Amino acid sequence: MHSFEYASPATLKEAFGLLGNSWSDAAVLAGGTDLITLMKEHLAEPKRVVNIKGIKELGGITKSGGGLRIGATATVDDLLSSALVRAGYPSLLAAARGIASPQLRHMGTVAGDLCQRPRCWYYRNGFGLLALKDGKSLVDGGQNEFHAIFPKGVAKFVSASSFGPALIALGAKVKIASSTGEREVAVAEFFKAPASETDREIDLHPNEIITAILVPAAKGAKNATYEVRNREGLDWPLATASVSLTMKGASVGSASIVLGHVGPTPVVAAAAAGTLTGKTITEATAEAAGKAAVAGATPLSDNGYKVHLAAVAVKRALLAAAGKA
Repeated sequence: MHSFEYASPATLKEAFGLLGNSWSDAAVLAGGTDLITLMKEHLAEPKRVVNIKGIKELGGITKSGGGLRIGATATVDDLLSSALVRAGYPSLLAAARGIASPQLRHMGTVAGDLCQRPRCWYYRNGFGLLALKDGKSLVDGGQNEFHAIFPKGVAKFVSASSFGPALIALGAKVKIASSTGEREVAVAEFFKAPASETDREIDLHPNEIITAILVPAAKGAKNATYEVRNREGLDWPLATASVSLTMKGASVGSASIVLGHVGPTPVVAAAAAGTLTGKTITEATAEAAGKAAVAGATPLSDNGYKVHLAAVAVKRALLAAAGKA
């Protein structure tokens, strides 16, 4: 690990003054569960590390406009223990429970989960974010069983975020601040598929800090997350699905279906969600929606199995949301 300056500001104003205009100038430290690893592997070499855990306004999970405000430094444990989350957001609880490591739950933050870099082994072993050699992808003819079945351009890694799909299905926004002001970005737009090695996978600039995640009121909507994993409990899922249903009596008024760990960003399956409008959730309608959600998948040589897993995840998430699991 290269030497670096360390700063622990007490206010956002102080933190903004410590950031720079490039990712090599400074890195924000919250839980550090990803950043420290990146620094040890020389994939991140910031000149300064800015610890934001001492900024009180960035913590906590509170009510906001009928919904939730999840502070940027709120941890996975905070999410699991929140009565507000338990009361109306089972999809977030399921995603949090999938993070089985006590250490990651204690240190890892919800905002940090959205910002973590890809877990692609080509990237983590120094072959670059897009794993290109002589203009060709190493992923196509290489070891790709855990890569995207919904690649976007040259990006074939999968988004590692556990909470991204659930937050997108719930219509959440990310609140971002810098020295020049604040902005809000829908979580669905926060994730980006990079087109070059210098691009980032998220809509965040080097001089900005996530301050909170804003989740709309559940208002009786039914939501759920279903993850398909290997037996190793501390590994990332192979495929996930998060859903949110607004019901009209026994029928679906509107639905949102979002797939995770199958593309460089979470995959919004709008067409599949549309097939549910006006229908009741049954084994048959849930299975049909799952098949529709993966209809556009283009698997690589060794990850075709993910197509079936993603379809099953959608089916089971829908049944769970409808109370029929």
